[in-house]
Amino acid sequence: MKITRETDYAIRCILHMDQGPEGLHMITDISKKQDMPKSFVAKILQKLAKAKIVSLTRGVNGGFALRKKPSEITLLHLIEAVQGPIFINACVVDNKSCSRRSRCSVHPVWIEIRDILIKKLNRYNFQKFLDNMMPVPAKSVRVPVSDVNYGCSACAAVRKGNPVLKNRSGLRILRERKA
Repeated sequence: MKITRETDYAIRCILHMDQGPEGLHMITDISKKQDMPKSFVAKILQKLAKAKIVSLTRGVNGGFALRKKPSEITLLHLIEAVQGPIFINACVVDNKSCSRRSRCSVHPVWIEIRDILIKKLNRYNFQKFLDNMMPVPAKSVRVPVSDVNYGCSACAAVRKGNPVLKNRSGLRILRERKA
């Protein structure tokens, strides 16, 4: 199983909608703030609406809203809404895909692994993700090289020439280059 870019973007859409103001979220806003193609966001939100994860309000003042509480949206539900059923091998989902299924010694293992994966994905809901999110910094901070504290591991990374990095508090430290 592979998590696709579409699923990754769907996760970001849900987190964005829950973190933002209550009410409707427009595709354009989500696209800009999450740096995702507008047409891709529209396609993803249509799939999430079909799966009853989000609701759609049409019209000039329309948009999308979460239909469920974040605690009710599991990672399993979202992945299946975007990618379809979870499986490791096609024989687990489609009985006709393998003629050796009845005598295959590996088939039960694929089923066991899929079942474990489904249980794990079902344990994680978006409220858990929101509770563990680090705050996003409002802006970057420019720090002259002379002001860098070399005892700090983040500052030491700047000293080594990394122009941008996030330290533990989530701030971006940009190294000013000497002209």
